[in-house]
Amino acid sequence: MANVSVYNMEGKEVGTIELSDAVFGVQVNEHLVHMAVVQQLANNRQGTQKAKTRSEVSGGGRKPWRQKGTGHARQGSTRAPQWTGGGVVFAPVPRDYSFKLNKKEKRAALKSALTSRVQNNKLIVVDELKFDEIKTKKFQAVLDNLKVSKALVVLADNDEKVVMSARNIPAVKTALTSTINVYDILKGDTVILTKDAVAKIEEVYA
Repeated sequence: MANVSVYNMEGKEVGTIELSDAVFGVQVNEHLVHMAVVQQLANNRQGTQKAKTRSEVSGGGRKPWRQKGTGHARQGSTRAPQWTGGGVVFAPVPRDYSFKLNKKEKRAALKSALTSRVQNNKLIVVDELKFDEIKTKKFQAVLDNLKVSKALVVLADNDEKVVMSARNIPAVKTALTSTINVYDILKGDTVILTKDAVAKIEEVYA
């Protein structure tokens, strides 16, 4: 069991929390983490790229000049790839880049990502995140108190005041325990969890 300090919004230590080894203390599988990131980025691709081959470009049915006797090199079509206005040799066609990752692999990758944050002391637990109004300056003050500039903030419930206060800070992303993913955990550098969020994650993934 990893013991992690719990901080309040002023950045003062108010206690400790024991993190479950089943989620925050697994053996890190770098290959699965890599696969999970590649899958997420691949699944986000539109895959709508398209260009025309020589058979799809309009025109070019007639041989531009006779085979011999003109002094020109022989040509069969004005839409061959070497012609201006011709087709593309190996033109891209719309395709689906997504691929499947097994459910157990996804869970293992997420646990590995969370464990790596704990091992690198990049996981901060706060007792709560509560604001009485939507105010970016107040959220920035909390980050400054915790000495964090780039972070993924994980909440147990969708608190609109917290989410809206963080939304305009470029290097900060908020997520719910149900929407966390490997890519965001790694990209966020530091992971900030509320105590309720830790309990929910352990309940689901332990």
